[in-house]
Amino acid sequence: MTPPPADSTGAPAEPGDPTSPIDPADPLSSRRAIRESRGEGTRSSRRALLDSAPVPQKRGRRGTWGCLIVFLILAGLAGAAALLLQEPIGTVIGMVQGPADYDGAGGDEVIVMIHDGETGQDVANSLLAQDVVKSYDAFYEVLRAESPAPVFQPGAYRLAGKMSGRAALDALLDPENKLEQTVVIPEGTTTASVLQLISEGTSIPLVDLEAAAADVEPYGLPGEATTLEGFLFPATYTFPPETTAPEAIRTLVDRQFEALDAAEVAPENRWKTIVVAALIQREAGLTEDFYKVSRVFLNRLDPAKWQSGLLQSDATVAYGTGATDRVKTTDAERADAANAYNTYVHPGLPVGPISNPGDIAIDAAVNPADGTWLYFVSWNLDTGETIFSTTIAEHDAAVNKWLAWMDEHPEYG
Repeated sequence: MTPPPADSTGAPAEPGDPTSPIDPADPLSSRRAIRESRGEGTRSSRRALLDSAPVPQKRGRRGTWGCLIVFLILAGLAGAAALLLQEPIGTVIGMVQGPADYDGAGGDEVIVMIHDGETGQDVANSLLAQDVVKSYDAFYEVLRAESPAPVFQPGAYRLAGKMSGRAALDALLDPENKLEQTVVIPEGTTTASVLQLISEGTSIPLVDLEAAAADVEPYGLPGEATTLEGFLFPATYTFPPETTAPEAIRTLVDRQFEALDAAEVAPENRWKTIVVAALIQREAGLTEDFYKVSRVFLNRLDPAKWQSGLLQSDATVAYGTGATDRVKTTDAERADAANAYNTYVHPGLPVGPISNPGDIAIDAAVNPADGTWLYFVSWNLDTGETIFSTTIAEHDAAVNKWLAWMDEHPEYG
């Protein structure tokens, strides 16, 4: 939940102000910066003037220059040695030993997906994110040294946690580790991406999957559903070789119904539960915060607690623009009433799910935490730590904490 920009007076509007369709005091997406741009004064440039005096004729000084060169080399070596002595021991060791790396072939099994069009950098980032390798460079430096350059085929690969960079590359190049007909679908993936993942991991053409997804009637979805969004359960699937596109989709839908049944959601409540769970899945960061985020949205749906009824979620706005890979939005996008998913303009829940939620998000939608919170802001973008607030004063203090953290981490922009 990102703090919004202040209005033209420099003060945030009161929550639920019916005169303002967008409540600048409040925001629900954690990565929208509100700092004003800071201009810097220009610096006068200086040009060196060329000396018009005649250049004297060079004289041979081989002996002198030879001594000078030897002196400079010795001085350079002494300076380098002094610099190393001043560096922390860990830095010096890192310079000698190379990037941080695990030893050996790893431990517990990890399934890694390689997607069509990914580069070596993308693969390195995926391995790091799943703790297959200890650092980006541990894998990427080994990959770059490989000749000829490896070509990875899209699909799922069986690796292990905490592998050395060399072991990870060897495992990816071993055909025995490529899992045929296997797909890994992360929580929060949207339907278009789910279909792409199924196609990459199986022999089912994407065009067949898109055609099978165009008509939702055969899958038994709630009457409000016009797409499959929200009802494709995120998990790891292995399909028989002969699986058709409709059969693959039905497998995911049936698995989502199983998750809803396990959470004791009655069939008549499936639609609302999935809409809320999909929103939580996109907005929450740490697992333990899912239940508090759920409570914030439910409190905002209560007219006695939040007059405007505006959820003010950037994730819903972004989804309505078609930019399903982000939650950051612009002022113009948040003011666009033509976007049916714009919860800064349209009160109540969004018109449909904005992702495919997993078990925890569904459970959080059914069993929200107890609390009076109306705001939240992720103040530490490295750890995902989030502050939940009931009053605008508390929220402002949380926003200031976030801004201070941002000032200390300019790499986040």
